[in-house]
Amino acid sequence: MTLIADSGATKTDWRLVSADGQSRSLPTDGISPYYQSTEQITDTLRAQLLPQLDDVVVNRIYFYGTGCISPAVNQRVADALRAALPALDTVDVNSDMLGAARGASGHEPGIVCILGTGSNACCYDGQDITHGIQSLGFWLGDEGSGGYLGKTLVREVFQEQLPAELRDAFQARYALDRATLLENAYRKPYPNRYFAGFTPFLSENIAHPHIVGLVTDAFRLFLTTYVRRFPEADQWPVHFVGSIAHYFAGPLQEAVGQTGLTMGRILKAPAERLVEYHQKAV
Repeated sequence: MTLIADSGATKTDWRLVSADGQSRSLPTDGISPYYQSTEQITDTLRAQLLPQLDDVVVNRIYFYGTGCISPAVNQRVADALRAALPALDTVDVNSDMLGAARGASGHEPGIVCILGTGSNACCYDGQDITHGIQSLGFWLGDEGSGGYLGKTLVREVFQEQLPAELRDAFQARYALDRATLLENAYRKPYPNRYFAGFTPFLSENIAHPHIVGLVTDAFRLFLTTYVRRFPEADQWPVHFVGSIAHYFAGPLQEAVGQTGLTMGRILKAPAERLVEYHQKAV
């Protein structure tokens, strides 16, 4: 049996694929190798993934994960996978960026962007990433991501830049004080997940002109900072993967039009199309 994983900072979508091509989804928490040790990743797999496998023997794993961009990090994830699933013959660990590219663009060239808890972009030739601009993570980058949108929203709440009716609605829902905000921003782990947790407020109020402007501006910043710098930007379609791209498709399409790019696919998650990709690659 084969497992294909699309792992973000918040959740991992595992697809268990049988020899006849049938697949089923197995959800677990996200795996963040920058923040988690091999032992912590192994514990997550044993606690959340193994009970869903029902004693199925897994021989191959194709793992696409956030932060899997260096041999050392990839080895950490591979070691955890082998510790949790000792029958593995094949463990292939790659970046979530490559997973998004193969899912969204298949075997065709394109520019592929991730807009989820974090953000990233690359050029893809139908098999591999040819070049990209390396993400600097939540505090130094991630423009257009859920973390960035939530951070922008909260900053506007506390700096009183958000219209009064929206500030009142925000505080009625979250009752957020400065001490709690700073504790989650600077002392607790996973600040990107914390701030991304405020994006439902944006989605629920997307009809408000200020909110749609905030979201569209964030997407336009992402596109001009990353995508527009690719020479292929005028030739290839631009595909998007991630929950933020999915739930804010309207403002995203507006930003794509404003920057003169060609809209491609929008996928909430690439896992199902990754199954198709690996079946065609065999």
